[in-house]
Amino acid sequence: FGKKHLFDQDEETCWNSDQGPSQWVILEFPQRICVSQLQIQFQGGFSSRQGRLEGSQGSEALSKIVDRLKVTFEDATDFFGRVVIYHLRVLGEKKV
Repeated sequence: FGKKHLFDQDEETCWNSDQGPSQWVILEFPQRICVSQLQIQFQGGFSSRQGRLEGSQGSEALSKIVDRLKVTFEDATDFFGRVVIYHLRVLGEKKV
């Protein structure tokens, strides 16, 4: 259930959040990227009805070209506020 399973492309593994009203994941990239799409595959009863995506270049204001993303999952469908994700993909292109 570790964070490495968000990106391993294995249908048998997943990431499992803690309990609570708001869960989040921060992604840090080795270089800046221009994000065009975010794909998330949840497990049926452990998903989020509402989410927020924030990106920044270090401590700068939010931008489409980022080296860090924060994905916040709010209003979970699970009674305890848990989120289970099988796949998380960030699509885009590298920026120099």
